[in-house]
Parts: sequence; C-alpha cells; structure tokens
Amino acid sequence: MRTLWKGAISFGLVNIPVRMYTATQRNEVKFNYLHKACNTPLRYVRYCPNCDAEVNNEDIVWGYEYQKGQYIVLSEEDFERLPDEKSRTVDILDFVDLASIDPVYFDKTYFLDANEGGEKAYELLIHAMKETGKVAIARVMIRTKETLAALRIWQDTVVMETMFYYDEVRRPELLPPSRPAKLHENEIKMAVSLVQNLSTKFEPEKYTNEYRQALREMIEAKVAGEQIAVPAAPEGGKVIDLMDALKASLAAVEQKRVSAASASSATAGQVKKTRRKKAVT
Repeated sequence: MRTLWKGAISFGLVNIPVRMYTATQRNEVKFNYLHKACNTPLRYVRYCPNCDAEVNNEDIVWGYEYQKGQYIVLSEEDFERLPDEKSRTVDILDFVDLASIDPVYFDKTYFLDANEGGEKAYELLIHAMKETGKVAIARVMIRTKETLAALRIWQDTVVMETMFYYDEVRRPELLPPSRPAKLHENEIKMAVSLVQNLSTKFEPEKYTNEYRQALREMIEAKVAGEQIAVPAAPEGGKVIDLMDALKASLAAVEQKRVSAASASSATAGQVKKTRRKKAVT
C-alpha cells in the first residue's frame, strides 16, 4: 500500500510517529465516455468562456463566491497563514465509547501504522485502548482540510475513521412531515419474530456484489463475441396485506432453515459413511 501521509498521534505528552494508508477501496467496474460516431475517448478540458480558451493548471486559482458572481481570490500564501494548516498531528481530544457514536458520523477509513521510532508508544496506545474499551476522538489536518476523526483498534492496528462534524449531518426533522401509522400488537410480534429468525453473526465475506459480477460476465461475453443471455423479467407481484407478507416471510425463513439443516445432515451422513468405508478398508 502507498503511504498517503506521515505525521504523529498526540497522546497526552506522548508523540507517536505514524504513517497513514487508505484502508478501503471500491472495486467498481469503470467505464470511459466515448464519442458515439467513432468510439474515441472524450477529453475533458478546463475552459474559460470569457477568454474563449483552455486553461492550464498553473493558471488556476482558488476563488470563494461571497455574492452571486462576486469572488475573492485566495493564494497558497493565504492558506499557509491559517493556524495548523501544515500540522501533521492527530490530536486526541477525548476518549469515548464506540457505541455512543452513530455510524452516520463516519466518513472514510484509514490505517495508521507505527513509523520508525514510534513502535513502543504505538503498542502502548493499542494496549491502553483495548484495556479501557474506548475509542479516541481526534482532530487532524489532511490535505489542507481539518477533519474530526475517531481512532479505534481493529486487528491490533490503529484505524482512523474520518468523521463529519455535527453541523455537517442533516437532521431527520428536515424530512417532509408524515402521519404516524397505527400498528397492531400482532404485527409488532411477527415483525420482531422475523428479525430474530433472520439474526446471525456478521460475516462480511459472505456478502458479494452480484450486480458487479453479472456486469463483468456480460463484458467478458461481449469481448469474446458470445451471445449474451437475457434473464427473464420477474412477474409483477400482487399487493398483499402486511400480515400476509409477515406470515409468508416467516414461512420462507423457516423453510430455508429446514432445508439448510437437511443439507447439513446429509453432508454429515456422507462424511460418516466415507469414514466407515475407509475404516473397513
């Protein structure tokens, strides 16, 4: 992995030199825009309509629109005058319970690895956070942008989650008003039962992107010049009562559980039979 940033975690009077790496990636199928007439990739340019000319990177400056059509220009020197603009420190502000942070505040995940000379202090921070079960709330500058962050321990590594500030998270009160629906006790019981029956341990490896897989298979078929199979469109379902939907869902879950149990028993029986054959042999 490529190092994105080098700095230090400020932990009380302790400074822990660290390197930052991106912890996640999107495995999307990427496309280019082509000109329909000739399949040539399109080129994007920075264009100034006033000068009727393409603009080079060195001729681009930062501008803030303080009134409609009115801008003030900020230079690199202006940004350098700001406090902590060049700070390379993850300043820990507080320690809190992870459960007290709603996931809506999390943005992007990074790994923080110990840099040379910081190995002992890095391990000390890991042990202290494991012992207390806390996560750290910190402030950090990344690429001229100050952001809030949460430091937590995952697989014996310090993970930094950049966070949205309180005023950056929209409130549900902004949604259009709606009338609360009346629920019957039986509906609540069946819904709770359905949730309980579908509850299991989170295993991230079992969830796959089926659309991406189908898209790749279609692309490979096109490259190979093969006929592309078109799946049949699902039939439109009937509108059914909420209670009927809950009952049908519970029945489907139960049937799935019975089928899984039968398959598991059959597999276990086959294994026992194979073992007996080997023992006789």
